Amino acid sequence: MNKPVEALKAGLAALALMGVSSGVFAQAAPPLAQNAQPVNESANEVIDRQEAFGNWIFGGQFANQSFVGFNPSYEIAVGDKISLKMWGGFEFTGDLIVDAQGNVFLPEVGPVEVQGVRNEDLNEVVTEAVKRVFKKNVGVYASLDGAEPVKIFVTGFVDQPGLYAGHASDSVLFFLDQAGGVDQRRGSFLEIKVLRGGQVYRTVNLYDFILTGVMPVFQLSDGDTIVVAPVKAQAGVLGDVQNRNLFEFATNTVEAGKLLGLARPQPQATHVRISRNSQAKSEVEYIPLSEAAEVPVFPGDVLHVMSDKTNGTISVRVEGETDSAREFILPYGAKLGDLIAQIDFGQNAQRDAIQLMRKSVKLRQKEMLDAQLRALESSVLTARSNTAKEAELRKSEAELILKWVERARNVEPNGQVALAGASSVNDILLEPGDVIRIPRTSKLVMVHGDVLFPSAMAFQDGRTVEEYIEQAGGFTQSRRNTNVLLLHRDGSFQKVKSGDLDSRRVQMRPGDEIFVLPRVATKHIQIASDIISIFYQLALSAGVVLRL
Repeated sequence: MNKPVEALKAGLAALALMGVSSGVFAQAAPPLAQNAQPVNESANEVIDRQEAFGNWIFGGQFANQSFVGFNPSYEIAVGDKISLKMWGGFEFTGDLIVDAQGNVFLPEVGPVEVQGVRNEDLNEVVTEAVKRVFKKNVGVYASLDGAEPVKIFVTGFVDQPGLYAGHASDSVLFFLDQAGGVDQRRGSFLEIKVLRGGQVYRTVNLYDFILTGVMPVFQLSDGDTIVVAPVKAQAGVLGDVQNRNLFEFATNTVEAGKLLGLARPQPQATHVRISRNSQAKSEVEYIPLSEAAEVPVFPGDVLHVMSDKTNGTISVRVEGETDSAREFILPYGAKLGDLIAQIDFGQNAQRDAIQLMRKSVKLRQKEMLDAQLRALESSVLTARSNTAKEAELRKSEAELILKWVERARNVEPNGQVALAGASSVNDILLEPGDVIRIPRTSKLVMVHGDVLFPSAMAFQDGRTVEEYIEQAGGFTQSRRNTNVLLLHRDGSFQKVKSGDLDSRRVQMRPGDEIFVLPRVATKHIQIASDIISIFYQLALSAGVVLRL
């Protein structure tokens, strides 16, 4: 069970004692899909939900590894360690530290200034100084052995401003990552300044690194300050693009083509809707992608890239007892009858029980189930109790129901469209992604749910619902309190009343399924009614009996 449910459970007893009104708890709205933008949602709300382009690079990987190597352009600094070897007429092996004056002291030679000398020139500078004293017969080899750690201030719009330790050869990314990265709501990815002595020493644009891998190579000095400037202008891009982000730009406007180049529209994208958020009035423009390159985009605008194509053909899949191809390509507007006419039915196909599975129906079934489960949660959490003992019993009952609700949320409906009873099944319009199932002729009857031995049994003409249930071991609960659902293969169903269980008026067919729904052991009428309703919905939309 998730943490919110755990927290709700902890207060059940107290809520029951207080008799909290059901209006106190508001039902949570389902999460908004990443690409969705409701018509009444402002551009500001979309921007608040989007992540800044480049924010993903600050995950701790730069801060985990300090770069202690030295490139040829590295300039020797105070505190660096230089390894020196001299042989021949004079021998010496040891490490020399660059002192506060920027010098190293060579034996028999004296101080030699090396601060600011490039790493690739170090050996030549030291050799020249030695040769001024030892004219010949002395060999020299000098190399940079280690750098003194530096401490750098990181401030501006970062998550954790502070003083951070590293090496002079570390990049700006190393220190930014230690500070938690650029604050994506307030900080700029385009303008990161390095100050030295109060003056701007270098400026870094992180978009260059993200897009091309180019990072300015320079070394930091002890006491330098990295400052992340305030974010400049931003515009959001979402929809059918690879990068759904907020993009920053340094000018008053930017061409839509530049932003779309960063966002990278999907191949199927055809149009862009631009929601203007910087004008006196809220305005929307709808433009073909091919004409959007030079359209100006202002700070706060939101670009929604979409595929706006007229349907030419649709793809429908056929499964089950058929000797035809499994995938059919039909013109848009094709009907179920058009498809059936092309299907080569298998020898054992049950033509009168063709099943249509549809994605849009599946989504709607899931929405309805979630709505009922939320209503049940609200009823459980706000049920009143008159005594402490009753409140304790209510708490135990609520815990059981809440666990069942979590299990029910994981059930996936099948999206079946009930074709039985339609005036003309052949006239049903097909949708892209529809699945047509041709069931195999069955001579079985399935019995599920609260019976002793849920099982399949051979169909026997004239038998009643109760006789099949008895053949499955009989009811596990009182027959009088039982809810029974009879589901036919064509998607039709009927609720069987207690008085009709042994009646031959209820027509059984080969392939039928009998669902004996569990008994609801609660004295709260509304909660019992909600649970029974969900039992029926789970059985019809997903073909399962989920016991409490």
